[in-house]
Amino acid sequence: MNKKILIVEDDVHISKIIKMNLNLVNYATTEVYDGLAALDVLKQEKFDLILLDVMIPHLDGFELMERIKPYGIPVIFLTAKNSVYDKVNGLKLGADDYMVKPFEAIELLARIETVLRRYGHEDRMMEFQHVQVDLDKREVVIQGAPVELTPKEYDLLVVLLKNKNIALTREQFLDKVWGGDYYGETRTVDMHIKSLRKKLNLQEQIKTIYKIGYRLED
Repeated sequence: MNKKILIVEDDVHISKIIKMNLNLVNYATTEVYDGLAALDVLKQEKFDLILLDVMIPHLDGFELMERIKPYGIPVIFLTAKNSVYDKVNGLKLGADDYMVKPFEAIELLARIETVLRRYGHEDRMMEFQHVQVDLDKREVVIQGAPVELTPKEYDLLVVLLKNKNIALTREQFLDKVWGGDYYGETRTVDMHIKSLRKKLNLQEQIKTIYKIGYRLED
């Protein structure tokens, strides 16, 4: 079942962008635009995580945080406030993370994934069309038959799956798969992508984004 995320953000444009990016990677989302509306929806539905803006009408994010503690739902604050006081206050109230606007979609997705994993809410099985991945066993299967991938090919596949429909640069792949201290050429990403396409029959799904990098598309 897709993880459910409540977006509490009074800027409709920002809320829609967040929703679009979360939906692209198969999170189920509900949007509300003020603190009281958030309280109402929490009484009716269960959520795996809340993205909470601080400056919202009726009840601000800090006030709302105090009211929703009994629900035990992890919270990531999203706010334009970047003072140390606001960050410390948010974390002291029990928030699991604090992001200052503007932020990149890929960073938000990574923060969400980290918090869900901390709470044991991360899916340990991933599936994309004919490919199944068991994260615990580090095993890739196609139609019941295991596929042999190198460690770096496997890590690259997981990055693609976790960022489905999002274009990533070669530098981002290098950072996520090879580590920030890797000083080799970006060409190694191209070679591993070529191998993944062939081994997993994903020639059409792993798209080359001209002068940028790659994107996994449905």
